[in-house]
Amino acid sequence: MIIQPRVRGFVCVTTHPVGCERNVEAQIAHATARQLARPPRSVLVLGSSTSYGLGSRIALAFGGRAATLGVFFDRPPRGRRSGTAGWYNTAAFEARAAVEGLPSASYNGDAFSHETKERVVAALKRDFPPVDCVVNSLAAPRRTHPDTGETFTSVLKPIGSPYRSKTLNTDRAEVADIELEPATQQEVDATVAVMGGEDWAMWMEALARGGVLAPGCRTFAYSYIGPELTWPIYRDGAIGEAKADLHRTARRLDAELSRSGGGAHIAILKAVVTQASSAIPVVPLYMSILFRVMKEKGDHEGPMEQAQRLYGTGVYGPGGVRADDQGFIRMDDLEMKPETQAAVARAWESVSTETLRSVTDFDGYRTEFLRLFGFEVPGVDYGADVDPMVEIPNLLSD
Repeated sequence: MIIQPRVRGFVCVTTHPVGCERNVEAQIAHATARQLARPPRSVLVLGSSTSYGLGSRIALAFGGRAATLGVFFDRPPRGRRSGTAGWYNTAAFEARAAVEGLPSASYNGDAFSHETKERVVAALKRDFPPVDCVVNSLAAPRRTHPDTGETFTSVLKPIGSPYRSKTLNTDRAEVADIELEPATQQEVDATVAVMGGEDWAMWMEALARGGVLAPGCRTFAYSYIGPELTWPIYRDGAIGEAKADLHRTARRLDAELSRSGGGAHIAILKAVVTQASSAIPVVPLYMSILFRVMKEKGDHEGPMEQAQRLYGTGVYGPGGVRADDQGFIRMDDLEMKPETQAAVARAWESVSTETLRSVTDFDGYRTEFLRLFGFEVPGVDYGADVDPMVEIPNLLSD
């Protein structure tokens, strides 16, 4: 069948398996050319199929020759309906890992459930060396609590008062005003339940209880700070409360893991196009401006480049873990350069529908968005017939 992109809002409902495979191949080439100095031996990646989770797994496997087990939750292809991008990304990763002789396995299931944790622990105990690196890159809009059965849904809202700003309608290439009502306390609590640190702690407890953690194990979660113009919706909004909970969890886990020479770390990453970030009001417009500025300066990075630099220089390089006085590994240093943010602020004041393409990299932003789903990838013939029925090698069965 011929697969073309069909975009609805901030989601593309079709995916292209060949385009996804080419994306993964390009990321593998980037990681292979930049080997880690002191890589971990055995890695568990939670949320391994897209964006930062996929980039992390590739950097550690192909840049560090580590054994990796990836946990993800994606829809497989059925009949003439394509699977999700994460499904095809994982298939491409596993196929290449097999060729390279890298120990690897993947599990498709709800990472928030006790069942998934039990099955993953059993697989690690059976097939992998003791785990010395755990990457938590889960991103989900909702979570069913494994103990109570209650389902929580996160919100993208400010706290305390309404928020008014500009936003980008990517379908129409329009800049519009937006006003968001503040989150209720119940919505804030639900957002913390989905995106906070509770499940990360549950994973580390399950791994420790199962006896699969190596002495000196380090675990990593990802966060974002960004500029002041995004703070009302991000740092100071409901998402910010969830991130604060994640940061508190990191401190608790760090105290426990440090007893064996390990640690828990928060990496502050730059703004990149992901399925999650494309849904946050204001952020796509900010990123469109940021990308133009950073590309002009020659220091723009995507998830793969960020992950490789994080583990190559911020964690497993000659200097070891490089954290600031708050314990954060700051990988947003290029984004937050004063001159970069000053240029973004100037463009923000003048951006409108009429000036969109002259002061932003809207076309580049949209291309990166479509590439998440395997479209607009160089060298792919999108007029050719393609079989969506792709299987994942080495997929752990129930």
